[in-house]
Parts: sequence; C-alpha cells; structure tokens
Amino acid sequence: MKPLICTYCEGTDVKVAVVAKEKDQIKLLRTADFDVFRPKAIQADAVANVSLEVNDISLLEVDKSSDSSASVSNEGLLNNALANIKLANCEFIPAITEPSIHYHVYEGAKETNPAKLQDAIIEEIQKSKNVSVARDNLGYTELAGGALLSIFVDGEIHCINMIGNLARFNGKRYYKIPSVKSAEVTLAYYVAKKKKFFPDDYSLIVYIGKEYSKLIFLQGRKLKHIGTTLDVGTLNLHTYDVYFSKILLEMENGGIPRLDNVILCGEDDSENLILSFYGTFPEANVSRLEFDDIDLGQVDEEVKNKISSFSVPIAVAHEYFDELSKEYKGINLLPSYVKEEQKFLQFGWHSYLMLPILFAVALYFTYHILQNSKQISELNKQITELKDIQRSNQKILDQINYFENRIVGFDAAKAILDSASIGSEMWGKMTADMSRFIGGRKSMWLTSISAAQDRKVTVTGYGMARNVLTEFADSYNASLLRNIKYEALRKSTAYKFDLTFDLLNIEGDKK
Repeated sequence: MKPLICTYCEGTDVKVAVVAKEKDQIKLLRTADFDVFRPKAIQADAVANVSLEVNDISLLEVDKSSDSSASVSNEGLLNNALANIKLANCEFIPAITEPSIHYHVYEGAKETNPAKLQDAIIEEIQKSKNVSVARDNLGYTELAGGALLSIFVDGEIHCINMIGNLARFNGKRYYKIPSVKSAEVTLAYYVAKKKKFFPDDYSLIVYIGKEYSKLIFLQGRKLKHIGTTLDVGTLNLHTYDVYFSKILLEMENGGIPRLDNVILCGEDDSENLILSFYGTFPEANVSRLEFDDIDLGQVDEEVKNKISSFSVPIAVAHEYFDELSKEYKGINLLPSYVKEEQKFLQFGWHSYLMLPILFAVALYFTYHILQNSKQISELNKQITELKDIQRSNQKILDQINYFENRIVGFDAAKAILDSASIGSEMWGKMTADMSRFIGGRKSMWLTSISAAQDRKVTVTGYGMARNVLTEFADSYNASLLRNIKYEALRKSTAYKFDLTFDLLNIEGDKK
C-alpha cells in the first residue's frame, strides 16, 4: 500500500508520522517533529535531530553551527524531514485542532434525512455563534447521551497550507489530501478501540503537548465531552496541579461524575505524572497509551522512547485505514476549496455551461470518426479486391510474355533456317557451275575454296593455260582474279591463281 503521511499541527508545533499498512499491520516508517515559528538556527537543530530511519536512509542534517540568519522555510523543513520519499505517490492526512476547528453541541431534533439534519445544525450554529458554515466544512458525531457534537472548520487551515506549499516547493500543483481529521475525535476513537472500556466507565484522555494540552472524556467507548484547550505543556508547565484543577472544572461542565480510567499520552507520560494522577484520583486506573499494535522495527530507539508524542498522527492512521476497510465511518473535514484544487479538471460555474457544447462537439466528432472509419474499412476492402485482380492479371501477363517470347524465338529460328536454306542453294549452284566448267576443261584444277562472313568466296587453284583462268573468272559476275603466279610443277609449268567473287551474285557459267 502507498505510504500515508499523517501530520498534526498544534500551534507552532508540527508532528509528522509516515506509515504504511502491510498484512493488516500498520508499520511506522518515519517521524519528524519541528517548530515552524522558531528562530532559524533552532529550526535547523530540530531538523537535524529528526528520526528518519527508513531502510537506513537518514535525513540530510542541517549544520547546527550555521548562522542563525540562515533561511530555512517551513516547507523546506518538512521537505527535508520527508527526504527520499516519493511524495507524489503518498497521501497526506492532516489532523487539526483549535483554532482551525470549532465544536458545537447540537441537542435539537434529529432529522432522519442527513441533509436536513445538516441544515438544522448549520442554522443553530448561525444563531448561536453568528458563523456561516458550508455543508462541506461540517461534520458531526454522536456523543454519549444522544446529543450530537458538530465539528466545523472556518477560514484557512495552516496544516493544509503547509502541505500545499510543500507541493509547490517541489514543483507540483498539489499533493493528494483525501481527508482532514479532528485531532480530539480521532484520538478518542483510537483510545476507545485500544482500551475497550466497560459501558459504564468514565475515562479521561490527557494529551500533553509542548505548549497546549487536551482533556477528552469518554463514557464507555463513546465520546462524552471535549474540554477547552489548556495553555500549558511541557515547555511552560511548572507543576502538575494545574491539570487537576482544570480536570475537575471540565468534569463539572461535562457532567462527569467520576473517573474510572485515566490515559496519558503526548510529550509527557512519565512515571511522575502517573503517580501524581494516582494521588489525585486514587480510584482511577491510570495508564499510559501503548502502541503495541504498531510495527516499530523501522525506527530507532530514540523514536521508540518518545513514540507517545506522536499519538495523534498514529491515531489518524488507524482511523483512516479502518475507514478504507469499512470498519468505521469517521468525520472528514476536507474543505471544498481543497477538493476543487485536487480535481483533475477544474470548472467554475461558467465552465459548466460549456459542458453541453463540449458534449455536442464530442458527439459530432465521434459520429464523423465512426463514419470515416466505416468508409476507410470499405475502401480497404476494395483495395484488397483490386490487389487480387491485379495479381490475377499479372499471372495472365506473365503467360502472354512467355508465349510472345516463344513466338519471337520461333521467328528467329525460322529466319535462321531460311537464311541457311538460301545459303545452301547458292553453294550448290556455285559448286555445280565449277564442276561443269572444270570438267569441260582438263587443263585446270582447284586446291581450296573458302568463304568469309560477308559471303565473299575465294577460290584457289592451278591452270595450265592463262586463257583458261580468264574464262573461269568471266564465268562469275563481279569476280576478281587477284593473283596469278607462274610456278613450275615437276616437268611442267602452271599458273597459280586466287579468284574472289560474291556468292549472292553468282549467275553460273556464261558459256
């Protein structure tokens, strides 16, 4: 589960407890305690002594010897106290008390309709205190005896502002604040859950702070009376007797006949205080508030020894986790302006007038997108069909090309055969003519016949008489008797000749 950061702001004192719930047990991860209005040097010393053990991660200490004029803002102190924690993933639950919170006991008729009951309480507060209260800023709980204790906030709340400033300090618009609790009511719920008093018991919770103290009375396990805040605490307390006189006065104001139990918590739960209460209320069971249901394994011994001073933040964590598990329905005093600030989209009243237009525009574009999507789908289908046709046509074209190549090859072969046929006919005519000429004249013979690519035929041979060679040359058109040599052959003489003519222009023997 994501970490929960519970804060308690009482006067100038700020207490912080970082908790998480694992396997149905709350684990305390870190604590911090500092004064937001002390001189800067004292603030730095307070921050340096904050317990910040979370998996051996310690707070970045501020140099105690630094000049007292060093500027350490409240949000800077809180940010240092929460160092190495991903604050954007956390939830903040502030607990508030007077003067940010006000109480009013409502003893009028209890309407069954919650809205009408709220209106009745608001109306009574308006008449008795002359204060206008918004519904979102009002909560109530039933007291022992049947009356309703109404709780409302008025004006700015310092503890919420501090969390907002911390968010802006870290460049965020806000940190998530799901709920705001009443310190007294939450502490009363936690003590009643822990102690399990008898129904007829009258019990007193004494919370001692540094400058202020709280007196909270219970009857059985229900809240009976919240006394006025005492302006005494560990920093200005000189004797415990002041508590006893104030307690007796508040018992009279709240109709408390006796005290069966006294529970001490806060900055002081020492043995001396316990013995002093025993001396004044000998019949009461005096004890300190224990935190045996909290896993303290992540904090050091110093924090464990003063764990009671963080009673309110721990009580806030218990109440909030019980609300999440539907075990308890507490009071949420989260102001409406904080709810608006945390909305993902923030609208003013005039912005809501635009919602119908935005809806119409969205509907219009949605319709056209769907129409275009349908048209695109149809076009894609047509493209697929055309591609199939293209593939079929390509197959036909490939077959046509194959047969065209076959036809072209046939024509080329036929031309070659025709050419060869023509050449064989010419050679036949030439050899026949030569055979007739030479056969009729016994005085010449041939030694070789050769042909060039340009169809020029060269005939080489011998003749006994020169005039026979001349007649042989004249028997062919355009023939050329290129060379005649006189050579001796054994006992006779002969003429060697070279005759060239064109095979295509053969007309045969002129004789």
